[in-house]
Amino acid sequence: MIIEALQYAATTPVTPSEFRPFIGSSVSLWSRATRCKDEWAAHEGNCRRFVADTIGRMRQRRTAVVLGSGLVRDVPVEALARTFDTVVLVDLVHLASVRLWLKVKRLDNVRLVHRDLSGFSDALVGGRPEPLAFLRRAPYLDLVISANLLSQIGVGAERCLEQDKDVSPADVVPQLLEAHLRDLTALPCTTTLLTDVAYRIVGRSGETLKSADLMHGVPAPDGDEHWPWPVVPFGEQGRDYQIVHQVIAKRVLR
Repeated sequence: MIIEALQYAATTPVTPSEFRPFIGSSVSLWSRATRCKDEWAAHEGNCRRFVADTIGRMRQRRTAVVLGSGLVRDVPVEALARTFDTVVLVDLVHLASVRLWLKVKRLDNVRLVHRDLSGFSDALVGGRPEPLAFLRRAPYLDLVISANLLSQIGVGAERCLEQDKDVSPADVVPQLLEAHLRDLTALPCTTTLLTDVAYRIVGRSGETLKSADLMHGVPAPDGDEHWPWPVVPFGEQGRDYQIVHQVIAKRVLR
């Protein structure tokens, strides 16, 4: 708890006030990722390898943007910084530990941007969400990576609507997921999508106790690769079950 408190305290002054309410969830994710580092290692390695392979297939490498950069554990930031002129990490919160790591590694061409990538505000007032419209103004854009962000857009929207009896998550969440996929597909550069699309709660004997669609009925793209990710391993929440997410990786080269 002391380390988490220090992380929270160090992150607060470097985070714009409108994004400070999200620091707590970012610290919680950091804490879980630390506890589950062994169980998450294969997933994070697969993500980094897939992105690195995408980079190797590209001809131009000027600006790369990572959407949902989070803890920068699932994206090869050092490789991106070496091969691109500019790397932009976009998320609600950039933890103090991430900022320190970037300084220690001397990744001076990496920029941090605070931004809500969900499109939730537009959807809530009946507008057409265009969460990635800002990328149309990005100069020399050659690569955009959506890094394990898509399902979290749905989770975040559901939490925001818990106290709103007038709006159903079923009316909003699919719209947000569709908007992210639509905007990503419409970009004129190479794109990479890393996302979990479903999960299973699995018992000790391998039986499925519960399953759910993280895409909320929105068709997921056909992945170039698939793999399991034990987001909640045995012992994290209970001794007798784990929660395993199904991840897809999809690239479009341009």
